[in-house]
Amino acid sequence: MRIVHVANFYGPSSGGIKTTLHELGRGYLKYGHEFIYVVPGPKYMKEQTPFGLKISLPSFTLPGSGGYQIIRSNKQLVNLLEFLNPDRIEVSDRFTLLKVGRWAKQHKVASLVFSHETLNGLVKKYAPFIPTSVRDKFVNWHNARLATTFDNVIATTNFAAAEFVRIKTSNLRKVALGVDLVGFNPENRNSKLRKELLKGSEFLLVHCGRMSPEKQPERSVQALAELVKAGVNARLVIVGGGPLWNKIRKQSTGLPVDMVGYIASRQKVADYLAAADLAIAPGPLETFCLSALESLASGTPVVASKSSAVGEILNINSIKAAGAVASDDGISFANEIVKLLNKGNLRKVARNQAEQFSWANTIDAMLDIHDAKKPMVTTKRRLKAA
Repeated sequence: MRIVHVANFYGPSSGGIKTTLHELGRGYLKYGHEFIYVVPGPKYMKEQTPFGLKISLPSFTLPGSGGYQIIRSNKQLVNLLEFLNPDRIEVSDRFTLLKVGRWAKQHKVASLVFSHETLNGLVKKYAPFIPTSVRDKFVNWHNARLATTFDNVIATTNFAAAEFVRIKTSNLRKVALGVDLVGFNPENRNSKLRKELLKGSEFLLVHCGRMSPEKQPERSVQALAELVKAGVNARLVIVGGGPLWNKIRKQSTGLPVDMVGYIASRQKVADYLAAADLAIAPGPLETFCLSALESLASGTPVVASKSSAVGEILNINSIKAAGAVASDDGISFANEIVKLLNKGNLRKVARNQAEQFSWANTIDAMLDIHDAKKPMVTTKRRLKAA
């Protein structure tokens, strides 16, 4: 089966979407399917990768986005799809790629779209002046349109699914994403690196994510400022780049904060996450948050926004929650951080929770949606090896 995935906002420094595409491709290839992913780039290029055939189309950069790119010509895109003749189409962009869904219906190709964002949350954040009734009507209209354009809508959490459940979307499917449980592992914890990062402090906190408004990275710095004020000897390491970099750097002046920028090496990121006592995931609109899951896989509990989906990943209502959630202000985050630090070692709890999320499970669910049966011999070998 030839599966083509089209995604905007993919680039050298993009996080979750790039990881998702690569892991889907790796999984599909394992079961003998062909995977082609079409993404924005500086020009038309074809490149064979370990995750499938990557095709880049000319794109433009969204102003003020910190480098996010969008494919320039939908006409060129659909012409490419005609040439590729896919058996299945996947889309990762609910806003600019509706034409791909319409093309798929016209050509009787099964299609699905990932809802990686909460439209309700985005409208509330960027257009707070819009009355609630008007906002709800717009969100419901757009989501209904999205659901009728594609054969299936994929939500990765109950939080992401909620606005589709509200309008009784019949083709909604929930598929949790996974995490690299080998690359992100408590065994990556290195006492030498931890000592270097601590610089004499007692507790090491890490924020791993894009420096963009919807992620609210300033919340992590606010939390650290409150901790310092309360006499907690903690240091914060911020991993990631983006449009708010300079603002966060100025906000961090005089505080025990190190901003290391975007790190291309997954192993180095894994080492940083494993070295920390806690990870902070302050984004209030996160519909999944792979970096939070990678922290858990590294044995590092997470404090997240209670208005995001991360609480689901942390299993927050359980006796053995792998972290905590806080209201969207620095004081609340600081309070929850202190509570977790006082609980002692939660590394095993964090890792156990991460092990509920494997890419193998994600691939199985996606292949079921595609009605693509896995070869029985491959399945037997995989189970035997496990």
